Amino acid sequence: MGVERGKRIVVTGATGNVGTSVVRALSKSDEVSSVLGLARRVPAWSPDKTEWAPVDLSSDETPLAEIFRGADAVVHLAWRMQPMRDPVATWRTNVLGSVSVFQAVAEANVPVLAYASSVGAYAPGPKSMPVDETWPTHGWPTAAYCREKAYLERVLDSFEQSNPGVRVIRMRPAFMFKQEAASEQRRIFGGHYMPGPLARPHLLPFVPDIPGLRFQALHTDDAARAFQIALDSEVRGAFNLAAEPPLDAQILSKLFHARAVRLPTAAARSGLSAAWGLRLAAVPPQLFDAVVRIPLMDCTRARVELGWAPEHTATEALQEMLRGVREGWGMDTPPLVGHKIS
Repeated sequence: MGVERGKRIVVTGATGNVGTSVVRALSKSDEVSSVLGLARRVPAWSPDKTEWAPVDLSSDETPLAEIFRGADAVVHLAWRMQPMRDPVATWRTNVLGSVSVFQAVAEANVPVLAYASSVGAYAPGPKSMPVDETWPTHGWPTAAYCREKAYLERVLDSFEQSNPGVRVIRMRPAFMFKQEAASEQRRIFGGHYMPGPLARPHLLPFVPDIPGLRFQALHTDDAARAFQIALDSEVRGAFNLAAEPPLDAQILSKLFHARAVRLPTAAARSGLSAAWGLRLAAVPPQLFDAVVRIPLMDCTRARVELGWAPEHTATEALQEMLRGVREGWGMDTPPLVGHKIS
């Protein structure tokens, strides 16, 4: 008998926060023989068993089916957060690009599609009790990120009906943090006006305690491990991914050694809206509206069917990211480049 070959995996968005963790996890897997990382700009970073190809999902001329042909699985992670002031640009990459990926998977007869959805796809829900994967995925309509994630859930519903032979995995992670992605996340969510040292404890006079601002997080490497486990098994469907504990003002105040001061939701939103209008904020108030409404997730299915459990707490993941922001951490990929302070 011949030696069974390992799996050939194609990863879109392979140079970003999630992509670098997934590529690293797959490159270390005995089940994987090769990884093809797709990104708009090829990085200098070169993990084992990995090759790179420049691909722009916003272009209609990219021969995705040709690239995917012969792959055992496609992991679709590519996502564009900025420019948040231009929802047409993000829609072109995130939605139309994703639709092109799904169509190419079917055309190339790839048997497995793993897609990074998000807690942001969920409709508003409770903060007092977690919801499972059956909670409606209607998103929050005024936030482009949630609207795009929810739309793609409907696209995948149709895709699965038309392509029953493709095993579709939908990961719905909470906010994902790691040290190497800190500089990128500072640029995306803090903009040019947020200096890294601002994340240092003792510098914030208080942490706003806003009703509804209670959210989940996990370390990006833990999310990547869930992708790897799912690819190595026969599971399909949606999986919530989050670590304990949910993060709120009390936990954040301890991290920053600051007081938690109650702030009405309307006042917080008005301040963010004013900063957005003056171009002092990188995040629109509509995304704030979504965050205070997203539900907490129940991750029982991932624990039972995948045997998955996060190795880092949500607090540890956030602490690592904040440390990375202070010290300018990054990776040798274009999205994650940092300016490390020695």
